Amino acid sequence: MTAFLTIDNVSRLFGPNLSMGEKIAARLGADVETRSVRAVSDVSLTIRKGETLGLVGESGCGKSTLGRLIAGVLQPTTGTVSLEGAPVMEGATKVTTRVQTVFQDPFASLDPRMKVGDTVSEGPISHGLTNKSEVRRYVAGWFERVGLDPVWVDRYPHQFSGGQRQRIAIARALAMQPDVLICDEPVASLDVSIQAQIINLFLELNRDLDLTCVFISHDLSVVQHLSDRVAVMYLGRIVELGPVAQVFDTPAHPYTAALFGSVPKLVLDADELVRFDTIEGEVPSPLSPPSGCAYHPRCPLATAPCSITQPETRTVSDLRSVACHHFD
Repeated sequence: MTAFLTIDNVSRLFGPNLSMGEKIAARLGADVETRSVRAVSDVSLTIRKGETLGLVGESGCGKSTLGRLIAGVLQPTTGTVSLEGAPVMEGATKVTTRVQTVFQDPFASLDPRMKVGDTVSEGPISHGLTNKSEVRRYVAGWFERVGLDPVWVDRYPHQFSGGQRQRIAIARALAMQPDVLICDEPVASLDVSIQAQIINLFLELNRDLDLTCVFISHDLSVVQHLSDRVAVMYLGRIVELGPVAQVFDTPAHPYTAALFGSVPKLVLDADELVRFDTIEGEVPSPLSPPSGCAYHPRCPLATAPCSITQPETRTVSDLRSVACHHFD
């Protein structure tokens, strides 16, 4: 598979924010809590040009952190992210505009004090993608591209509905003319009918603009509808990766099967109307993750080696892999 976007052994640790007194106490030898949270642990992925990769997993598994690492919003503790062989970040500085992000909550990601047209045009003007004499026409074009009336460019975010604000956030990202779009739960805060409109918009944009997309979501049906491949994360690691149809039809990792089984389903010919299977146990703390396979305390297939040795990622085919001792 020809790689366009490469995530190579990327990890991210978050340490405690110590006060000045705690820092001094720690230097003097006092017992101060200094453990780090490993939010993302040794993740490697390759994504083809024009592909949409879905990223799923329970809350706290590291999906959004990985998305921010790919986008250059966060600096990896170890590892690199590169686009066509060129790094996305150099040190703590993002060095490319070719990767842009659409965040979950458009009301929080748009500046309430700026007109939405200024919000969309700020980046393109700064990076020379348009000039001040042409900027109004430039912004109007992107408004039309995402289904908004260009006459609204002088309004403020609070004057729009949630779906319209998300379209503005998408226009802001697209105005930077990116090759890669990181979508972090972009429909989670929207009504169901508006979700469908935004999903259809993403499909149109991917088709017309040949975008490469990483789509992060809890909604498995949305991921199944939008994505070419899906990556399943658990406690900072990718446990399964493969084409959407294969992973959804025949999940290879016990966690993937449990995650899909926990989705409520209507059962009209049975005593209960809704059926689902909960995942046993609690997600371990990333401050003190289990030894061996992180999923083994909750896994019905766990054996002694699972609690001792971290399973290696095994390649099933050119596009599919799984990290499990019991994969057969």
